[in-house]
Amino acid sequence: MDTVGPDAALAQVELARDGDEEAFAWIVTVHHPDVIRVCFVVTRSRELAEDAAQSTWTQVWRRLKTLRDPTRLRPWILAIAANEARQQMRRERVRRLISPRGSEGSAALDPRHLDLHTALDALSSDDRRLLALRHVGGLTSDEIGALLHSSPAAIRMRLSRLHQRLRRELGDG
Repeated sequence: MDTVGPDAALAQVELARDGDEEAFAWIVTVHHPDVIRVCFVVTRSRELAEDAAQSTWTQVWRRLKTLRDPTRLRPWILAIAANEARQQMRRERVRRLISPRGSEGSAALDPRHLDLHTALDALSSDDRRLLALRHVGGLTSDEIGALLHSSPAAIRMRLSRLHQRLRRELGDG
């Protein structure tokens, strides 16, 4: 689907809100790559990220009429994605407690990225959600603050502390 201007994009959102499946498919096409990336950063698993993305689109379809400001569609979708990824991780932890298994499904890591993966894995899912919304989703502190019901200053402080922690753990600080 071709890139469209802001007015045409808003028209697609309005059509989707009214139940137009083609308009919704356009929204999915435009935003799915970012949804997958946000979900992957939070879950650290391709499989869990794909499951979380699927859940995200189900939630977006169900809740699209509740979107107050259609110009804020992208941040709204990415917040849903981050929350669905966290939920997916919780379900996976419960599943592992009930039926433990090894990590045979884990993708092989590039050794150059192993330290970063280890450092990210050590963060809480809330911290990874914050990093994903900022660096993968490209949201501002104001946007993240609105989504997480926090002040932009508090978001900037949390991000600064997370960046410092990652730099220390990676030997860059």
